[in-house]
Amino acid sequence: MAPRTVAPKQKPRPSNGAAAAISGLRARPTPEQRNAAGRAARNAVSRSSQAKWQAPPDRADPVDVLAAQAESRVEDLIPIRYGRMLVSPFTFFRGAAAVMAADLAATPTSGLRVQLCGDAHLSNFGGFASPERDLVFDINDFDETAPGSFEWDVKRLAASVEIAGRERGFDERQRQAAVIATVSEYRGAMRRFADMRDLDVWYAKLDIEGLIRALQAEGRTGRKVQKVAEKAKTKDSLKALSRLTHEVDGSLRITSDPPLVVSVSDLLGTAVGEFTREMRKLIDAYKRTLTGAAKRLMDEYHFVDMARKVVGVGSVGTRCWIILMLGRDSDDPLFLQVKEATESVLEPFAGRSRFSNHGRRVVEGQWLMQSASDIMLGWVRAVGIDGQSRDFYVRQLWDWKRSAEIETFPPDMLVNYGRMCGWSLALGHARSGDRIAISGYLGRGATFDLAIAAFADAYANQNQRDFERLTAAWKANEITVQTGV
Repeated sequence: MAPRTVAPKQKPRPSNGAAAAISGLRARPTPEQRNAAGRAARNAVSRSSQAKWQAPPDRADPVDVLAAQAESRVEDLIPIRYGRMLVSPFTFFRGAAAVMAADLAATPTSGLRVQLCGDAHLSNFGGFASPERDLVFDINDFDETAPGSFEWDVKRLAASVEIAGRERGFDERQRQAAVIATVSEYRGAMRRFADMRDLDVWYAKLDIEGLIRALQAEGRTGRKVQKVAEKAKTKDSLKALSRLTHEVDGSLRITSDPPLVVSVSDLLGTAVGEFTREMRKLIDAYKRTLTGAAKRLMDEYHFVDMARKVVGVGSVGTRCWIILMLGRDSDDPLFLQVKEATESVLEPFAGRSRFSNHGRRVVEGQWLMQSASDIMLGWVRAVGIDGQSRDFYVRQLWDWKRSAEIETFPPDMLVNYGRMCGWSLALGHARSGDRIAISGYLGRGATFDLAIAAFADAYANQNQRDFERLTAAWKANEITVQTGV
């Protein structure tokens, strides 16, 4: 029998729909086109216009803005929040993210959107442990994270540098040098990120050991940075165990230190048993939001105790808990921080979050912006003893976390720290937005830097007036203030 001849199979030609999809992939804007789009954004909102700040005639009273936030918070903690804000104009600024969010919405906006930190002031940057147990420097607070125009974060960071410089008694030249250094580093880093491959941007990070080596290469010792790093590495769950707990009948319990730390047994009395059973269910729900092997790791730990803990400045009054869990034995602790997540202060102006759970909004924003994130990041929704449903995000309480003591900075340290913050903020924006378009908008000259420095100076004056308004409200008994805690 003669062999059969089999015609070679023809590759199916793509349908019109498939061809259109392939064509669409090929039509993705080139780096040159993205850069041109950023430069074109200057026509709508010039870089020099970013200097503008003038309070609109209908600007809300800052005391009213803060009072509106207080309505959903723990009432007996609100005086502590006011007390912390009234320590100085800088601490007021830290707590007044909602005030500035409304102000930023009234300023010129480029429309080049990124994932914003939402509260990018100097004290919300710092060191912490990466999953690989390196000490890295990055943004470390994402309570207000939301998508929005990139310059909102830059303006808040720059204003915090100016206000910190004033608090330290630096002269105008020293303050302006620190602000310009911060913004210039942001702009320069964004330009470098624009020239990098996507994967290289994603893997970029500012690790402290690398910083020390760089300082040594410049002929500087890096001794101060090394000392801070060594101290940070001692701040972990074992230290929290020694600082925050005591034994009761052979069992570990979190020590109450009211009003800053109040154990759940002191808060609930005889109802603590039912609450503990519910907590175990909530921990199971939280574990389902963890990624990868972290779920398996959490299975090794069991719930021991819980307490309410007051943290920060702007967060005071939101519901924040610490949870003690134990693994292999009593020398294997894991402290978790469970922090209430409400609507971002940016959402009324930048648009509502796409996430129905605000805890998830915080975690997803952190994953997107941070170069390395806590493996224990997760979220949960819980119903409180008052019957109200609330969102929370969860992270490790102490994991080498270290914030700078800005109140001790000399002028050169403020310059260098500002640069570190500027670089880190640029990385978060480069990961989440169009870094090439943003770099195109910023350009190579100092136009943007000088404009933001002018804005920072003007807004620091506004912040001073707002601080004085809160002080006046205290003196007039419009608000109740608890100081020294």
